[in-house]
Amino acid sequence: MGLAKTEMFTDQQNEIALFAKVFGHPARVTILQHLFKIDSCVCGDLVSEIGLAQPTISQHLKELKHLGLIKGNVEGTRVCYCIHKENWTAMKTVMSEFLDQDLTNNNSCC
Repeated sequence: MGLAKTEMFTDQQNEIALFAKVFGHPARVTILQHLFKIDSCVCGDLVSEIGLAQPTISQHLKELKHLGLIKGNVEGTRVCYCIHKENWTAMKTVMSEFLDQDLTNNNSCC
């Protein structure tokens, strides 16, 4: 059996790619913006706020939670979500280092 393509790359490269994937869908960006805007946990009212179907929102929440950018708590029959601030800060550090590579490279090209 062959090597999985992601195994060809470093952990950091795979992590950056996962972060980029999460930001690659406007629904996930909107969910994150909404969570930052309300600055508290949201419990089930994302459908009316964002305008997508509940299964669609649930899938995007699952992706955000899988990556650790949000966390959820079960309250009765509902799950409440909020930004996972420690993981958000760690993600910003990784992405800033990647995006700031041009600041340390003084070589002129072409």
